[in-house]
Amino acid sequence: MMSSLLSSFVACFLSTIVMFLGWFLAKRSVMDREKKSAFECGFDPISSARSPFSLRFFLLAIIFLIFDVEIVLLFPVLSSIGFSFNLSTNLGVYVFLLVLVMGLLYEWNEGSLDWAQ
Repeated sequence: MMSSLLSSFVACFLSTIVMFLGWFLAKRSVMDREKKSAFECGFDPISSARSPFSLRFFLLAIIFLIFDVEIVLLFPVLSSIGFSFNLSTNLGVYVFLLVLVMGLLYEWNEGSLDWAQ
């Protein structure tokens, strides 16, 4: 009990020291215009370094990640299909797939999957 308490105290103490050390070292001195500007071979930048970001691409990427995670959640069920047939498990998977397909149809109907707009 005492060793776990001591190791917890040491971990908190070291993380606090590292946090304050990072904060202290991150302080910048005087920043002039040249240090703030984007480096472009010594010349002044031609255009803004910040290009506009497509919000439709961001939403499509988020939708892809959500459906990707849901498919990963289905892998253990697919691997257990050959071993046993459990009605409640299969019913849960079908409900999960139904919600997944309904979400996909909603996104399609809303127009979030249309890249051309």
